[in-house]
Amino acid sequence: MIPLRDSQPSYTTPVVTLSLIVVNVLAFLYEISLDPFSLNHFIATYGVIPDRLDPFTLLTSMFLHGGWMHLIGNMWFLWIYGDNVEDILGRGKFLLFYLLSGIAAGLVHVAFNPYSRVPTIGASGAIAGVMGAYMVKFPRSRIITLVPIFVFLTTVEVPASIILLYWFVIQFFSGLGTIGESHLSQGGVAWFAHVGGFVAGAILIKLFRTRERWRRRPDLHW
Repeated sequence: MIPLRDSQPSYTTPVVTLSLIVVNVLAFLYEISLDPFSLNHFIATYGVIPDRLDPFTLLTSMFLHGGWMHLIGNMWFLWIYGDNVEDILGRGKFLLFYLLSGIAAGLVHVAFNPYSRVPTIGASGAIAGVMGAYMVKFPRSRIITLVPIFVFLTTVEVPASIILLYWFVIQFFSGLGTIGESHLSQGGVAWFAHVGGFVAGAILIKLFRTRERWRRRPDLHW
């Protein structure tokens, strides 16, 4: 299932969401401008390597990506869910929320892979936090989703609570399936970073105060 858009209106311009997308795209364009040796060094310097963790990389790693599909997928999810979370938090709080979710995701990844020497990069953990917050605040929103039926494609409206819980369960059990595997020399998806980011976002959105004039909106779940 591929989410296309949500039914939840946004009442402000998502300046931070758009800015995050631009920064991620610019960072990726810089990555692909590097020769292979320089790129490997760049990723090793600014990606999260659990075996020799540099706390600064918990921040820098969330602005790097491993390929076009990695970048496009992450930015698409950020665009779908980020504007509404930014809408109720305000720009400054949303940026802080996003960064804290990404850092929490990185720490969870390190906790589950403490001896890994493979650099981990990507905004997935931070965006998972945005998705967790969206599920908490907009569970009744409808996500217009592209679904294959036999050889055809069609769109259906799926409640946000269902599609986001479905996504979370996939990440969780995929992560369980990697426990016990060696991560010393192989890469892969940082499943538990997604799980950690999602849970962190669901918790943090409860701790962050939303903007006063948004609290009585009938479309929000409190």
